[in-house]
Amino acid sequence: MKIVAVFGSALPTPAHPVYQESVAVGRLLAQAGYAVMTGGYNGVMTAASQGAYEAGGTTIGVTCLPFERQRGSKPNPYLTEVRPFETLRERLEHLVLTPHAFVVMPGGLGTLNEMVFAAELMRAGDIPRRSTVCYGSFWRPIIDITSQSEYMHHEGWMHVRFADTPEAVVDLISNHVPA
Repeated sequence: MKIVAVFGSALPTPAHPVYQESVAVGRLLAQAGYAVMTGGYNGVMTAASQGAYEAGGTTIGVTCLPFERQRGSKPNPYLTEVRPFETLRERLEHLVLTPHAFVVMPGGLGTLNEMVFAAELMRAGDIPRRSTVCYGSFWRPIIDITSQSEYMHHEGWMHVRFADTPEAVVDLISNHVPA
């Protein structure tokens, strides 16, 4: 089964539109035959897992034991599998090296780190190019500014596509990575 990682903020609550859109993304990915991988905790991670889980899909949470010890974070209840790691670095590597494609929902520094790490590994040839779909327009200014910069390799973002609906996300993923 092909795995799609969904990256995004831990902050949205169920009433937030990004949470609801993430539930729809997770549900549609599962219905299309993909396993959904997230960072395993709150916000977008819970939402995408919830959508996939409620659709009968496989949900993988990639967790970090220091988060649980220091912050009291607990894996969300919609995971069919938890993959705990001892360090944030190991967690990040697994989140980026394992999936066949990425969906990037709005998020903060952790989400930015995941997206940039994946892009740089692909640009450097350390991992094969993988479809990356950014949801909405949240990440567009960062990608636009950096892709026009004289300090960045322009092929760094060549694999990134944008989608404005959960359905468009899954269409873009399935066009490049059949389930």
